[in-house]
Amino acid sequence: MRPLRTKLPLLNAAIRGAIFCLVLWVSAQPIAKAAQPNWTPVGPDGGDARALTAVPGEPSHLYLGTTTSLIYESTDEGASWHRLARLDAASDLVVDHILVDPANTRLLYAAAWKFDHPEGGLWISRDAGKSWQEAPGLHGQSIRAFAQAPSNPQILFAGTLQGVFRSADGGGTWKLISPPGSTEIHEVESLAIDPGNPDVIYAGTWHLPWKTSDGGAHWANIKQGVIDDSDVFSIIINPERSNVVYMSACSGIYKSENGGALFKKIQGIPATARRTRVLQMDPAHHDTVYAGTTEGLYKTTDAGRTFRRMTGPDVIVNDIFVDPTRPERVLLATDRGGVQISKDASVSFELSNRGFSARKVEALLVDAKDPARIYAGVVNDKSYGGVFVSKNRGASWQQTAEGLEGRDVFALAQSPEGVILAGTNSGIFALAEDASAWKSRNTLENIVAKPVNQLVHGKRVTVEKKVKEGVREITGRVSALDLSGNVWAVATSGGLYTSKDRGESWQGGPSMGVDYVSIAVHGADMAAARPEGVVLSRDNGETWWPMGLPTAVSRIHRIVFSADGTLWLGSREGVYFTQDKGKTWMWVHRLPLVDVSDLYYDAQQNTVLVSSRGSDFIYEIDAKTLDWKWHQTGYPLLLVRAAGDRLLAASLDDGVLVEPKETQSAAGPR
Repeated sequence: MRPLRTKLPLLNAAIRGAIFCLVLWVSAQPIAKAAQPNWTPVGPDGGDARALTAVPGEPSHLYLGTTTSLIYESTDEGASWHRLARLDAASDLVVDHILVDPANTRLLYAAAWKFDHPEGGLWISRDAGKSWQEAPGLHGQSIRAFAQAPSNPQILFAGTLQGVFRSADGGGTWKLISPPGSTEIHEVESLAIDPGNPDVIYAGTWHLPWKTSDGGAHWANIKQGVIDDSDVFSIIINPERSNVVYMSACSGIYKSENGGALFKKIQGIPATARRTRVLQMDPAHHDTVYAGTTEGLYKTTDAGRTFRRMTGPDVIVNDIFVDPTRPERVLLATDRGGVQISKDASVSFELSNRGFSARKVEALLVDAKDPARIYAGVVNDKSYGGVFVSKNRGASWQQTAEGLEGRDVFALAQSPEGVILAGTNSGIFALAEDASAWKSRNTLENIVAKPVNQLVHGKRVTVEKKVKEGVREITGRVSALDLSGNVWAVATSGGLYTSKDRGESWQGGPSMGVDYVSIAVHGADMAAARPEGVVLSRDNGETWWPMGLPTAVSRIHRIVFSADGTLWLGSREGVYFTQDKGKTWMWVHRLPLVDVSDLYYDAQQNTVLVSSRGSDFIYEIDAKTLDWKWHQTGYPLLLVRAAGDRLLAASLDDGVLVEPKETQSAAGPR
């Protein structure tokens, strides 16, 4: 039992606005943190992986870069991973390049950038990745390319949105070597350094390739044979024949045999896969080159004369690692699928993500009969996503996506009989107990009153008669489900729907508006929320009417009923509750959390769990005594659920989190 100790002061909503600014000030103040064990990410495994590299001379020791500022490590050839470090407090760094210094393998470099922001930087570790410091000379630079001179590890190069930078002292200081303010050599996406001469540099930009042979004093455009305005994603040089250069661009793959003086386009990769993000040469067989595209991995074994696709077209390849000691072992860093590994020179691949989770879990369900059984619904992962099921509190997961056809999952709910319903970006799907595939549950059969002419006592009169409309399908985004009552209810982008036959058919549609985000059921009472309002039904959803709201509420995210019928509301301005169906509202004015994105009622503990997408804190409010306490998870959250005597949380980028067995919490201020 989680103890609750502090009584919540309350204010009527009518006077709440007078001290709202004070509460914002209070919530912004530093809060003394209770000492507590870290919450543990437990999966589901997989997600977006961006960069792969190995320690020189130790191909079983690997580092993995992500889109969330995190670096993972594997010491068993990629069979399993563990979190090594976070580069920065920001959680949106795309770590596209990790480099291990061959002269000192404890020295690591990680170059990063941010989506939709011209920011990033270079981070350096001198203790094998355990701690990192940002290189001040590249602070704020969006680094899209990073390379080390093969002939001199002290010489480094960074390609940024501003141009090409060079360091001669291992990253201590940096100098721009492309022309300052150049209208041509900027937005540098790729770099390659001649294996024997660090003054010979190839740079690929968002529009064409360039080369310098004197360390940047002079640059030449090497576009002969290249289609104009080609984005150059990757450049590699044959280490034995440095005049042989391969280059990938949005217009295809090119090869030069005279140091870039002339390129010829390589045939064999279809135009649909022309975004080749990365080229990688087999370290032992230089005629073998891998091309990682947005539609699979391609491979040539004859120096580019012919290519063959080695994976399915759904694989988006971001990076490739070929084991120099066993070139048949190939690892891919991919979007959605995480790390994929081949032991037969890319003839076949399997997922290898144990310990690596970068999933965005939008829905979380704990089985009503077995709290160790967890369902997690993910978004943005297409065929790699859907719903994942764990029977051991997250220790292992099984993907259960057949029938969902790559849909995003935004809501999960369980009926008393054990049927699971998933609300997706396109409709409702059901998973029966012990079933392996989801079935569509989107049949819409409305009954409406229509005027009908008929004979009554010999006279033809017009009367209203209830008839079934033509069968249609629910196709919009389903944001919330409640299966706890005799009548099931769902909130969707197209309105509100109810079912009296356990989801076999639905009735409803727009109900005083559309774009509903939450729904809650308590007996025959139902409440549903749009961002700007709440509607109420006292007859199982047959009729709806608007509910009065606190005047200060500007955006609503979630509503829930507690056991006594109290309706709780999570909004941009905090948490409110009403015990008289909206006639009066009370505001939890000392709760140090605003922009509340999720509420969940834990019937076993009689508590309301509160979380926000902008916070790593969870708050528990006792629904009877109004005492409360908080936990800090250490991860940005989407929502929280109760699983017996422990809590689970869904994070923005780190999958499912589990509360430690021995947890400490802190009570809020009186």
